[in-house]
Amino acid sequence: MLIDKLSHRGVVVEDVLLKDVQLPKLLVDAIEMKAQAEQDALKMSFVLQKEEQEAERKAIEAKGIAEFQSIVTSGISPQLLQWKGIEATEKIAESQNTKIVIMGNSKGELPVLLNGDTDE
Repeated sequence: MLIDKLSHRGVVVEDVLLKDVQLPKLLVDAIEMKAQAEQDALKMSFVLQKEEQEAERKAIEAKGIAEFQSIVTSGISPQLLQWKGIEATEKIAESQNTKIVIMGNSKGELPVLLNGDTDE
């Protein structure tokens, strides 16, 4: 259009530089909303990817814990548990803080330990 108006006057227009173009507010708002929606979609995609990786990590961790428990459980017997209880009771009885030891009355029960300090 500008080229047509100036060409009959002997002016050759090779290039036109536009500065400070003012777009209508409605168009600017629409562009900004679209850009924000694209950013939100990218963010959600990243969050989903991160959550999937975390779920995979937790599944691997749970599998490792289950395998560990299976190995440990297969090596624990009632006799071992009773022996460990006796060892723990001996250590507590030797402690300076323990004053009274009451032995259990049923088969397999461990003793009850009470602090007998009357100074408190």
